[in-house]
Amino acid sequence: MPQELVCAVDLGSNSFRLMVGRVQGDQIYPLDGLKEPVRLAAGLGVDKVLDEAAQTRGLEALRRFNERLRGFRADGVRAVATNTLRVAKNAPEFLIRAEEALGFPIEVIAGREEARLIYVGVAHTLPDPGLQQLVVDIGGGSTEFIIGRNFEPLHLESLYMGCVSYTMRYFPDGLIGRSAMKEAELAARAQLEAISHAYRETGWDLAVGSSGSAKALCDVLELNGLAHSGITREGLEKLRQLLLKAGHINNLQLEGLKSDRLPVFAGGFAIMSALFKEFDLEHMVFSDGALRLGVLYDLLGRYHRHDLRDATVNNFMRRYQVDAAQARRVADTALQLLAPLLADEDDALRTAECRFLEWAALLHEIGLSVAHSSYHKHTAYILANADMPGFSRMDQGRLARIALAHRGKLERVQALDPHSHDWQLILCLRLAAILRRSRTARGELPVQLEHDKRGTFTIMLPPGWLQDAPLTAAALNDEVQQWARLDRVLRVKAPRAMRGED
Repeated sequence: MPQELVCAVDLGSNSFRLMVGRVQGDQIYPLDGLKEPVRLAAGLGVDKVLDEAAQTRGLEALRRFNERLRGFRADGVRAVATNTLRVAKNAPEFLIRAEEALGFPIEVIAGREEARLIYVGVAHTLPDPGLQQLVVDIGGGSTEFIIGRNFEPLHLESLYMGCVSYTMRYFPDGLIGRSAMKEAELAARAQLEAISHAYRETGWDLAVGSSGSAKALCDVLELNGLAHSGITREGLEKLRQLLLKAGHINNLQLEGLKSDRLPVFAGGFAIMSALFKEFDLEHMVFSDGALRLGVLYDLLGRYHRHDLRDATVNNFMRRYQVDAAQARRVADTALQLLAPLLADEDDALRTAECRFLEWAALLHEIGLSVAHSSYHKHTAYILANADMPGFSRMDQGRLARIALAHRGKLERVQALDPHSHDWQLILCLRLAAILRRSRTARGELPVQLEHDKRGTFTIMLPPGWLQDAPLTAAALNDEVQQWARLDRVLRVKAPRAMRGED
């Protein structure tokens, strides 16, 4: 597979989409796309459990995507899931089946991370990204709102309202009544009220809609003579009268309204209408840029080593006043220990594991900004719950788990899959924290970590080294006991110095 081809897969609450792009310099040129109207959010019950019918629709779509992705490299594909899989209680079980069907890992991204990626995609399609823009993306289960200039977002928000969820709640069975429309719009305005003041204070030069609902509204307004171009307040009012007159979605006779958009059109309209009123909008243009294009550009940044995750880690180190020199010492030692354990792995896996260990090591002490006591727990909480641009929710969960386990009782993470690579990362970080406890600026330590086929880890130290470090010797002995409690074998091999040796 040529390196210059990349692919984004978007597991949205309404549709699953795939986009293949060709990388040329710092630009991505879309080559191919697929869309499956899965309507995943329609299968989410009041108990927040995704029903089997919706799961089946999703898995069938992913199997079709799998055929298109055959031959792609693992680092050339990024698949992200949005609101429905953020809230579904049985999302972890579904994702196991979904990854098997697709053939690639799937990341569940947080709402604000989704908003950031949407803005990246939109900003790369506008003729003048230097204008300050309000970008709105009405999805199936959530709606994202961004104000940005150039390629930098200034405000990011994600609200739990979407065209699928609103259609199911306010327009069941396709019925469109005046009271239901009013109720839907008021519900949307109530949510928008929480962000409208801050957004209007910041202001914008241009309002932009992206994704399916905005495109459908734009097409319908233009093709039916309800608006000259884009989405307008006047056009939406005319369309409201047509919707109410029809009384049922199946009675609508509108040019440009596609059959796959028809079932969720009313919910999308209600949210857009509420937005125009709450934000006092008169006009909105449409952009083809959306989440999947943003994912591709984010992937391009990782190719070029402009990984936003590195910037996020550096920002967190500054924000939480991390001792950068100590964090770097621990990270370097942890990577030194990990290197021989990954010697037989392929380059992509080795790079990915090393990067995760480095990030975890650089951030493992951010909890000290809260309290010294049990700081690793504070670190884990921050990493799991903070907005971390570039990191998926699963990425953050993994960082939190490794950081939580870098000291103290290993029983806290004993539910982790026994075969997970995280155990190696946890061991390397724990040992690095012990060996660098003095916080002194020493160079590379004369230590090595070995692993045999029986699963035994052995710390190799030069003769006499521990005799001059009784505190470290005691800590390593305790570490051996910690791993023994999980039925794992860790040994310390440090021969005593021969008589007459310095």
